[in-house]
Amino acid sequence: MLRRLRRLTMLALATARAFLQEAAKSRRVVTYRDMASALRVTPPNTIHQVTVALERLMEEDAVAHRPFIAALAISATLGDLPRRGFFDCSSRLGRFAGDPDGQDARTFHAKEVNAAFAFWGGAEAG
Repeated sequence: MLRRLRRLTMLALATARAFLQEAAKSRRVVTYRDMASALRVTPPNTIHQVTVALERLMEEDAVAHRPFIAALAISATLGDLPRRGFFDCSSRLGRFAGDPDGQDARTFHAKEVNAAFAFWGGAEAG
C-alpha cells in the first residue's frame, strides 16, 4: 500500500497544488473530501492519501520559504480547522510550536490561511 501512496502522491502533487491555488484565488478553503474528489482518489484510505499529498506540499513550501498552501484544506468534521496532522507536520518543519489542540493552533492556522490567500491567490502566484 505504501508504494501506491507514493505513486499517487508523485502523480497528484501538481494537481493538488493547482486545485488549492484555485481555492486561494477564490479566497476559500476546501475540505479533505473536496481534495479527494479533485484528485480522483479512490478507497481504501482516501483521506490518508490526501493527507500524504498535503504533507508533501508542505515540505515543498517549507523548503521554498512559502506559506503552506495545504492550510487551505480543512476537515469537515472540525469546522474551520485541518486535522492534527497539519500541526504535527508544521512542527516537524519548524513552523509551529504550540498547543495543536488549542488557541495556538487556531491562531497559527488563520495566519497560514491568510498568508496562503495573499501569496497563492495573486496573479503572480506560482
